[in-house]
Amino acid sequence: MSETPTYRKIIHIDMDAFYASVEQMDNPELRGKPVAVGGSENRGVVSAASYEARKFGVRSAISGVLAKKYCPEIIFVRPRFDRYKEISSKIHKIFHEYTDLVEPLSLDEAYLDVTKNKKGNPSASLLAQEIRTRIFNEVGLTASAGISVNKFVAKIASDYNKPNGQKTVNPDEVEAFLEDLPIRKFYGVGKVTTEKMYQLGIFTGTDLKSKSLEFLEKHFGKSGAFYYHVVRGIHNSEVKSSRIAKSVAAEHTFDVNLSSEIFMMEQLERIASSLEKRLKRYNVSGKTITLKIKYSDFSQQTRSKTLPYFISDKSLIMENVEELLYQEKMKDSVRLLGISLSNLNTEVKKAVAVQLKFTF
Repeated sequence: MSETPTYRKIIHIDMDAFYASVEQMDNPELRGKPVAVGGSENRGVVSAASYEARKFGVRSAISGVLAKKYCPEIIFVRPRFDRYKEISSKIHKIFHEYTDLVEPLSLDEAYLDVTKNKKGNPSASLLAQEIRTRIFNEVGLTASAGISVNKFVAKIASDYNKPNGQKTVNPDEVEAFLEDLPIRKFYGVGKVTTEKMYQLGIFTGTDLKSKSLEFLEKHFGKSGAFYYHVVRGIHNSEVKSSRIAKSVAAEHTFDVNLSSEIFMMEQLERIASSLEKRLKRYNVSGKTITLKIKYSDFSQQTRSKTLPYFISDKSLIMENVEELLYQEKMKDSVRLLGISLSNLNTEVKKAVAVQLKFTF
């Protein structure tokens, strides 16, 4: 007798317009109004937008100037990260009442593996509903959820019925779900890759599935194998309760554009101090140092250097940052500078994960 197929049960919880929703919750005067966290009508970049603002095309990562153009009535609010962390901590405490296998992606989203859970509930869908209800009742915010057999599908599904909704993709629905999906909605397929896929005649999951492994590796390198497998519902990445950072960074957007390298060095000293504090907090160091430059026209440039040894000290960081800064002449005035260290001295152990199967 053959055993009944069983699958992992993964929930992806994603808070709805988290930063903006926190601001609307704390300030009743902002409720029902278009809100942008971060930026201003003159400078800066939007970190998050309320759903009222999104109706006008306001999104995260666009300039405050553009947000104001799209939505003249928009209200800009300064971010309060300490408050967001406080709320996030409450939400994660709820998560851990259901499972210890919680993998945070950011303050406002996380994966939960509830294959074996503390409530003894065999239904991942009912657990997701219960978690969302508790977040609303105990925190005051809405969340959306995706439920499926792996992290990739769950992540995509959580965006389906936003805001304040959820979608379950059962084991026998996974391949059809992915086949019908527009390629731009595949998690991990960005704007540049989407355009490249369009040029290759790949517009949907079905189109992607029709391409051979050799074809995808030829055009997308190592990512080709990833695309080949995920469109077939194969994604064996485990939910890891502690994620190891791949880089540590610090950056700053200036109120007035900088046009002199001397002024830039002054600012980079401050940024390097912040980076050094973060490196010490996490007890890490890195070999690859990257200088990020965003110009007044919003174009961006990065300059990197890999050292033969690990560094975390501010003086060594600045020594290399100065070299990168003067590597070539600035093409315009600068609105943002950032420094990051990657290639960290953290050991990443890659476990071979088997896609287990349990009744959904």
